[in-house]
Amino acid sequence: MKNSFFVSVLIVLFSASYALAQQANIQYYRPWDKDGINVFEPSKKAEQPEYTGFKIRIGGSFTQDFQSLNHENTDTSAANVNKLWALGSGFNLAMANLNLDMQIDDGIRVALENYMSARHHNEFWVKGGYIQFDKLPMFNSPQWFTDYVRVKIGHFQPNFGDMQFRRSDGGNTMFNPFVENLIFDAFTTEIGGEVYVFPADGFMGMVGMSSGFINGNVQEYTDAPAPVEPNEKKPSIFFKLAYDKTFNDVRFRLSGSLYTNPSNQRNTLYAGDRTGSHYFMVLEPASGTYKDNKDSGRFTKLDVANEVMAISINPFVKYKGLELFGDYQMIKGRTNAERNGSERDFNQIAVEGLYRFFKNESAYLGVRYIMASGTPRGYDNEIKIDRVAVAAGWFPTRNLLLKGEYVVQNYKDFPGDSIFYEGKFDGFMIEAVIGF
Repeated sequence: MKNSFFVSVLIVLFSASYALAQQANIQYYRPWDKDGINVFEPSKKAEQPEYTGFKIRIGGSFTQDFQSLNHENTDTSAANVNKLWALGSGFNLAMANLNLDMQIDDGIRVALENYMSARHHNEFWVKGGYIQFDKLPMFNSPQWFTDYVRVKIGHFQPNFGDMQFRRSDGGNTMFNPFVENLIFDAFTTEIGGEVYVFPADGFMGMVGMSSGFINGNVQEYTDAPAPVEPNEKKPSIFFKLAYDKTFNDVRFRLSGSLYTNPSNQRNTLYAGDRTGSHYFMVLEPASGTYKDNKDSGRFTKLDVANEVMAISINPFVKYKGLELFGDYQMIKGRTNAERNGSERDFNQIAVEGLYRFFKNESAYLGVRYIMASGTPRGYDNEIKIDRVAVAAGWFPTRNLLLKGEYVVQNYKDFPGDSIFYEGKFDGFMIEAVIGF
């Protein structure tokens, strides 16, 4: 078993090395390989490739996990309705993404992002796409726009928080030094637009507006019967401010984000990941399936689908190989079955410490702590979930990553009829990643 496992990992890691052809250079773009780590919004100040005509760049991301996790809870139900999935060790379903980046004119980039295989959807389907303007060649590229402004329009992930630049997204796990995302995982895709301003070196401001839905929606709402409060179709509004500057060997970044929607049929900011978790079936019922129980290890039952306001504050410090990242989120919202003024609160704090070493920082060691808490709908008390993860990783090339993680996650103060009552999972994961 051990020999076949390590042979499989080596095959996954090195099989793509000979298949990577010379890729086109794209302007104002975040690479999908190791070069994209710790890249947040693409720079407006950095020197860009010369535009020499239309270019298309075909990129992909592939992830294969080996899982050896154990889980437990206390089932107080008479009929064993909270009996857990029979969890063993083995390879999880591999996930894969396909990314098409096109330079259609000087300073104008189009992106089309796709999922080829995922835990929740194992068929090929489109994640989203957008057009990004960093120059206006149709208006002779005015210098003020080239230097200070960016516009992004399409169906994409709203720029809320900095954790999105470190999270795993289906097969794309290159940017995440750990195996999984946060417990409250802020991710969705919506139709809308964002306007960026870069007023001075290191400073960035953004304002965006989106539909508030994960899909397009032209439905006309009707009044709901009492006690349900009628929905209104209102857009989501979001803002972000960031300061990112390097002083000698120290890089410092601090960002703050706000996302709000006062009334919507089904907002999915905290339940929008269509690919699924990389912790398969932990604390899931015996009758569960990979597809229908896709969010294992996360907590998506915040029930803030009809009204939501979320704030994310993210500090980041890098000194040579030492790297510190933090995430503090405050979430408030409700469903339309809860009257206005009955909004519930959630909080999440995450702290990561990494040390990258060897030539070109080709290896790292890291630890992450997460504490998530709040009062779900129908609960009389606040619940808590905490996670500690210790990870190590190695980049054989800039397109390949092998990482391992040991994780412990605890569920506290859940009621006796919950599957999470006195719940816990722990064990190790090994993950092989390709990104190009």
